[in-house]
Amino acid sequence: MMNNTLQDEFETSDQRADATQIQSAKVSDEQVINWIKSRRSIGNLSIPAPTKRQLEAAIECAMSAPDHKKLQPWRFTVTQGQARHELGRALLAAAQAKALREGSELDERSAEKTLKMPLRAPVIITVVTRMRYHEKVPAFEQLLSSGAAVQNLILALQAQGFSTVWRTGPLANEPAVKSYFNVGAEDYITAFVYVGSSHCAMPARGDIDTQGFVTYQNGL
Repeated sequence: MMNNTLQDEFETSDQRADATQIQSAKVSDEQVINWIKSRRSIGNLSIPAPTKRQLEAAIECAMSAPDHKKLQPWRFTVTQGQARHELGRALLAAAQAKALREGSELDERSAEKTLKMPLRAPVIITVVTRMRYHEKVPAFEQLLSSGAAVQNLILALQAQGFSTVWRTGPLANEPAVKSYFNVGAEDYITAFVYVGSSHCAMPARGDIDTQGFVTYQNGL
């Protein structure tokens, strides 16, 4: 959940349904930066889940990602409730086909684990990159745009008090999974964003050392 400092700053008329309405404009640059740096992935999530309004607000943020030539390469599928079991069956079919292709067989334990993967959160947002030809926008830019959309999505959900984890894995772009989401052969499933609430203490992130990762070039 959001830390106490930001919860004080981001007040809402309703703690859940209206969490997208920021009531305070007094958030400092330093608070925003520290809040972004505090983001952590949480694996097992439970209810309460975001409302439709909260999900739409987060997706609007996702769609504000940098997008060269406004190709809008991202698509979003929200899976919740019993539909998570259908997704589990698609993942299982993909795992079985992959094992068969590799000359092996999926054991019962692995099959059960795969089937239950989508049950680790009340909501899963699948982000797809639909590749479009454009002479000025190479494929990698479209994938990066989708990645930026996922990060915006995650931060917008965090701002509303929810926890997330970005998953993909070896099954994400298997034919059975692509078929389930009606994804073309040249397109990509970029992320399964698991969304929900976490009732455990958010693990603290240590200091981030940029030394060795940044080069500054200064002209005369």
